[in-house]
Amino acid sequence: MTTEAKPLRRDAARNRDKLRAAASEVFTAKGLDASLEEIAKHAKVSIGTLYNHFPTREALFDAIFPERVEATEALAREALTADDAWDGFAGYLEGLFDMLAADRGLRHVMTREYPAAEALTEACHRGFAATEAIVLRARESGSLRTDFEMSDLASVLWAMAHIIDTTADVAPGAWRRFLAFILDGLRSEAAHPIAVEAMRPEQIVEALLGPSD
Repeated sequence: MTTEAKPLRRDAARNRDKLRAAASEVFTAKGLDASLEEIAKHAKVSIGTLYNHFPTREALFDAIFPERVEATEALAREALTADDAWDGFAGYLEGLFDMLAADRGLRHVMTREYPAAEALTEACHRGFAATEAIVLRARESGSLRTDFEMSDLASVLWAMAHIIDTTADVAPGAWRRFLAFILDGLRSEAAHPIAVEAMRPEQIVEALLGPSD
């Protein structure tokens, strides 16, 4: 029994690795709404084998994306070491959108909420805290307009993700031009009073979750 179990365990581990690799490729190219059947086919295993290893779509997210979110957190922490707070803020956004432009799945992760993916959610919360520190530092330095809130950054993320999606096949670097416009508008010296209040945190969460059925 022991001799037979070892090859089975090796086969199971091999299938799990194949599924993770396949899901990583498919989610990167097509986003988190990609078909699980396509992932199983890409891994050359049955859909039943996929569900044996990853009972839910969110289990796949947890297996793949926390590491990618941690890379964005590392980018944020590096930005906090910049001598100039504005350079750190602007450099972080450019680096972040560089990452998002190359990874449709990560774009979805950064612009949606997946509460059932617990490991991913925890990674996102840590990344949020690091990003908030960049915003606060830039505001306190006087370089970022004082009325810019984290909810406004969420709106920037949504807008830029849509621009990347729309232009990726025809002008892959077009988002950089729009980011330059956005950054110029966020400088404190360009600020004018805004009549509309920033969204509340609970509104951001509700928007990230998407419309209810």
